[in-house]
Amino acid sequence: MKEEIKKWMEKAEKDLKHAKSSLVNKDFDWSQLASQQSAEKALKATCMHKEVGLIKVHDLTILARKVDAPDEIIKKCGLLNPFYTAARYPDAEEETDEKSEETAAKDAVKAAKKVVKWCKKQIKT
Repeated sequence: MKEEIKKWMEKAEKDLKHAKSSLVNKDFDWSQLASQQSAEKALKATCMHKEVGLIKVHDLTILARKVDAPDEIIKKCGLLNPFYTAARYPDAEEETDEKSEETAAKDAVKAAKKVVKWCKKQIKT
């Protein structure tokens, strides 16, 4: 594996770890954002591995389609996409209660795990 790709995957893994710890600490916005970032970095590593190149977008569905990800992964990307904006801009999300935020963060972590796992499999083959 090329060093650059390895670095991107290491960052993806660190972001996923941060997403999990933020979930435990009830810092749901950060958990959601870290989940999105984890998937984004893993997908960018996969793009480089598949010689698509480094695509400088934050839309995970675009990245997933560029590497011919299966529908399940594209759907997970669609779930994660809004967290990039919502966690960074307070006026970009609807007001929700803590339980809804927790559920969204749990879903984000699960989705990111699946995306990262799929990307790691692509890079190892």
